[in-house]
Amino acid sequence: MPHPLERRIIFKHIDEPGYTNDLACYVRNGGYEILKKSVARKPEELMDEVKKSGLRGRGGAGFSCGLKWSLVDRKSGKPIYLVVNADESEPGTFKDRYIIHQDPHQLIEGIMITCFANRVKQAYIYIRGEFPHGARILEKAVAEARAANFVGPNICGTDYSCEIYIHRGAGAYICGEETGLIESIEGKRPYPRIKPPFFPAVLGLYQCPTIVNNVETLCHVLHIADIGGDAYGKIGTPNNTGTRIIGVSGHIQKPGYYEFECGKVTFGRLLNEICGGPLPGHTFKAVIPGGSSAKVLRFGERFKVKQKDGSFVDWGIDDIPLDFDSLAACGTMGGSGGVIVMDDRVNVVEALGNLNAFYAHESCGQCTPCREGSLWMKKITHRMVHGDARSNDGELLKSVADQIAGRTICAFGEACSWPTQSFVQKFPDDFKAYPEAKKAAGGKALPLV
Repeated sequence: MPHPLERRIIFKHIDEPGYTNDLACYVRNGGYEILKKSVARKPEELMDEVKKSGLRGRGGAGFSCGLKWSLVDRKSGKPIYLVVNADESEPGTFKDRYIIHQDPHQLIEGIMITCFANRVKQAYIYIRGEFPHGARILEKAVAEARAANFVGPNICGTDYSCEIYIHRGAGAYICGEETGLIESIEGKRPYPRIKPPFFPAVLGLYQCPTIVNNVETLCHVLHIADIGGDAYGKIGTPNNTGTRIIGVSGHIQKPGYYEFECGKVTFGRLLNEICGGPLPGHTFKAVIPGGSSAKVLRFGERFKVKQKDGSFVDWGIDDIPLDFDSLAACGTMGGSGGVIVMDDRVNVVEALGNLNAFYAHESCGQCTPCREGSLWMKKITHRMVHGDARSNDGELLKSVADQIAGRTICAFGEACSWPTQSFVQKFPDDFKAYPEAKKAAGGKALPLV
């Protein structure tokens, strides 16, 4: 059952008894009625509704959805494509797969409304290779929608036609980056493209204007088309409108997925009231608020945050509202909505070693700072855990990370360096004391709970 503090819009039917992922169930619950009304409107009206809504992308960066649409080159004469990012590669993130598994027609309806608003004739859903069941569900759902005239030629009896194709990836984290994803669809090695000139809005899929949106984002478009941009903009808080799906994992009593109005719930209420607090006998030590690439927050630290009126507030982690701007003001990000909780049993050196191993494995290798730097960070933390640790290893790790961030073609450089930078900054004593702590444990790696 949803928590009383939740406001479920996207997840309205998730886990609802008797609700199935087939077309008949979706239609019984009002499915595709919004699409029928939308294709009777002018595309420009729908675009304006999305702009008025203030919707920000739910995939990680939090970029304005309406602004992204407005940047599309509509004068080139080339076809415009929509690419749906269903890669969901970020560790700690598991919201989109529930939409795909339990309510795929909501996504398809959101896709079709987006395509109509932007005069798109072909859309591609790029789904992660490790989601074979999700890919089968989507194939079935698209086929059902096509048979019912919601996808394909002459949608809902109009002269508008649009097709959806499912494209399965091979399971590479870098394909979550929009231009690497586009390269993958084209059958190439997923090397992210240099921007400029290869902004997807101008030179995207097949060198044509392309919109790349996340699964959750496109579901919000559906509900904006239903209630209007002004009404949607009143949900949440200014500049952080609508709801946000948060996936909580780690050392907490009630892990799972929750949907709240943006900025209406603080970290304290999420972790202690909604998720039941820390596991018995333990206390919270750290939390990663937006997927593994977001900078870690340490319990006990304070943040001086400037308000719009020029005044400052003093926040602890419990006081931070769950929205894009508040988390950014505290030096981290909302990212993909994956909240990873660590309690007092976690050794942060070994937790970082785990993250560094992941990012070294997932680097595409195109940029030297990222290719070499991520591997160096992995080797250093591996040596610390499985070999000889030194008291100055934290400084060495940060030095390597500092030479990666901002020096790569795509944001993977930041994704792999931010964990190291923030772990070393927030827990300097843990890194300095690690050699002695390991020696006291008989030279073995300390438990990573």
